[in-house]
This record gives sequence, C-alpha cells and structure tokens, in this order.
Amino acid sequence: MSSPEYYPGLADVPAAESAISFIDGKRARLEYRGIAVETLAHESFFEETAWLLLKGELPRQKELADFDVALKQERCIHYRLLDVLKSLPENGHPMAALQAGTAALAMFHPLADVLHPDQNWEGIIQLIAKLPTIVAAFHRIRNGHEAIAPRQDLGHAANFYYMLFGKEPSAAVTRVLDACLILHAEHTMNASTFSSRVTGSTLANPFAVISSAIGTLSGPLHGGANEEVLDMLLEIGTPEKAGTWLVEAVATKKKIMGYGHRVYKVKDPRATVLQELAEKVFAETTRPVAYTIATNLEKAAIDILGPKGIFPNVDFFSGIVYQSLGIPKDLFTPIFAIARVVGWLSHWLEQISHNRIYRPEQIFVGKSDQPYIPLEQRT
Repeated sequence: MSSPEYYPGLADVPAAESAISFIDGKRARLEYRGIAVETLAHESFFEETAWLLLKGELPRQKELADFDVALKQERCIHYRLLDVLKSLPENGHPMAALQAGTAALAMFHPLADVLHPDQNWEGIIQLIAKLPTIVAAFHRIRNGHEAIAPRQDLGHAANFYYMLFGKEPSAAVTRVLDACLILHAEHTMNASTFSSRVTGSTLANPFAVISSAIGTLSGPLHGGANEEVLDMLLEIGTPEKAGTWLVEAVATKKKIMGYGHRVYKVKDPRATVLQELAEKVFAETTRPVAYTIATNLEKAAIDILGPKGIFPNVDFFSGIVYQSLGIPKDLFTPIFAIARVVGWLSHWLEQISHNRIYRPEQIFVGKSDQPYIPLEQRT
C-alpha cells in the first residue's frame, strides 16, 4: 500500500470551508465578506468592519451603535491583570506580554460553555476591547509610566493611540491607524488563523484560542516582517543607493523584506491602500527618509522582481507608517494582533458552528519493530 502524498506546510491543502474572506492573488483582490478591502479601508471604520467579519453583513445603525457602546464599556482591564503586567520583565517582548495577558483574561472572565452564543459574544467583546489596553498598558509600564485608562469618547483606533501616548491623535493619524487595523483584520487561512481554528476545534475557551493565535503570530516567519523592513531600509541608507543595493541583493540571493507573498503575484492591495494613506500622514508630519528609500526600491524592483511575480506586500509600508506615528518597532506585531483578533474570532465562530476536532494524519518515516536493549548491554 502506497503512502499518501505529503505536502510540507500543508501547502495548497484546504483545511476548512469559509465564507469570511477571499483572495485572488492574480488580480490583487482581497475581500471581507465579499467587499473589497480597499473600499472598507476608505469608506468604513474598524468597528464596522469588525461587525461585518463577525456577523457576515454590514450592521444596521442600532446594531453598530450597540456594538460600539459594548466595546467602549469593556476596554478597562482588572487591576490584578495590571499587576500581572507589572510583574513581567521590562525587557520582555510585548508579544509575550500580550499572549500572557490574553491567557490571563480567562481567569477574570470564565466562560462555562463555548457552545452558548451569548457567552461567546461576551468573550468576543472582551477580547476586541481589551487587547489594545493590554498592549498600551505594558508599553507604559515597561517605560516606568503608569498605564493610561481608556476613554469612552474615542473610537477604537484613537483610544489606542491615546493610551499609548497620553494625547489624542489628529484626524489624519486616526484615519491611517484605523485603516491599518482594517487592512490587518483578516487574511484567509494563514498560520495564526489555522492555529485559532485548531485550538477552537477542541472547544477551548476564546481566550485560549486567541492566546494560541498570538503565539503563532509571534514567530518571525509570520508576524514581524514590517520590523525587518525598517532594518533593511536602514541598511540601504539613502534613497540613491536603493537600486544598487537591490541589484546586489538579488545577485547574492538575499531576502528582500516586505516583498513577495505566498498568495499575491501582483502588488498586495493592502500595500497600495497604505501607501495612499501614508502620503496624507506625511503631509501633516514629515516625509521619512525610509519612505523615500522604499519608493525608490519599489521603482527599481519593477523590472528586476516584477517579471517573477514578486511585489510589495502589506509589511513593506506598514512599519514605515507606524514609525512615523512614533510607535516603537516591537509594537508593530502586537498592533497586527489587535486588528487580526477580529479575523481569528470570526474563524473561531465559523469553526464551532459545525465543529469537528482537527486530527490530521502523518507519514511515519522512523524505525519499526526495534528490540529493547537493557541499559548495561548498550554500547
């Protein structure tokens, strides 16, 4: 009997049926529940997009108002959870703090039955509302400051910025940060989403589900690429060197950070939106040298990498945008998680609606029928 075919990384192997998001990598098309992500980034806002992903359709006015109020009312975290964050090492990575804080949330909000819709919705509200507070609180605490309490008169993105810096963002900054959250909210069956579905298939509580997804996202092959883009641009040094650096990088087979994607064979539509919004923020602040280097690199790459189907992905510009807002590099991936929690929760709901626990097979390649050799006889 022949062994089943093995696909490393489950490449191109469907793991679920889903109605949440869709990608056409050849047409640069990403849709949330059938709506183009570019449209949502320009016309919607994070709270509305979150409802769309979770519920499957755009909310009515009262639904959106009630959802908004529920999120605002649950932004605060328990003082004992703050004590947990204060007990963590200041030099630890914020992703580790976020994962620990998310797992600890289950202690403060125990859910008895994940098959109970009302309790699930309560967990969803808690997670979307509190993850930004955990990230901002840990950042303040590790720098020797008191955590800033959330405000209920600010939207999701603006409140996060306020909790980080103690000041309200401008309209342009709020808009670009909100759009970043929308653009990162969902992206089909990536590694962290698969992790959330696997954990959810065991009927674990939603805090465990999201904690597992955050852990998966923390790996350098998934989250964190936007941090590496900034390091790459710093290495290039000046806009004038971008073309020469690219030629040498390709010749030595050096990885171009922020370039290429497993799905997209054209420019990532999220990168295009971010670039447009970044220009508006730079007009209000300053145009970073890193952005000019990036645009020059993109121009040089059209003829070199374009024929190979390698184009900028969302990470190519997002780090530059975050840095221009004064956000530290090690908070980039936690912000990714603040947004992607909506996609993870949407997949969790879809998973448990017709659940079957994940139990894949393996292809055994080890030894068989080996004798046991007593310890004294082993040489």
